[in-house]
Amino acid sequence: QVQLVESGGGMVQAGGSLRLSCAASGRTYRRYAMGWFRQAPGKEREFVAAISRTGLNTNNAESVKGRFTISRDNAKNTVSLQMNSLQPEDTAVYYCAARSGNSAATGQYDYDYWGQGTQVTVSS
Repeated sequence: QVQLVESGGGMVQAGGSLRLSCAASGRTYRRYAMGWFRQAPGKEREFVAAISRTGLNTNNAESVKGRFTISRDNAKNTVSLQMNSLQPEDTAVYYCAARSGNSAATGQYDYDYWGQGTQVTVSS
């Protein structure tokens, strides 16, 4: 089992940047592929980015390609999401998730463990 804690959320103006981090507990962190999802008020949770267990493969939602970058540090049990050129439509609660297996899956039901979320607010 793994526990996830997100950090790095906050408020930023349009065009700005934020870096989210997710710290994972447990010695089996390296067995999990990791993902980031987000949920805006009144909307369903949506996929943002994912990274394979090894870190060699990533997936990004079309809406964030070229702006967001996911990475992981298996030595530190962390996964990060660098978010650049933020826009008001990126405003949401961002969740870190972990799944058993290697692939960088894009479906929320593919993930087994979730963090509590961190709020990102982008003002125009």
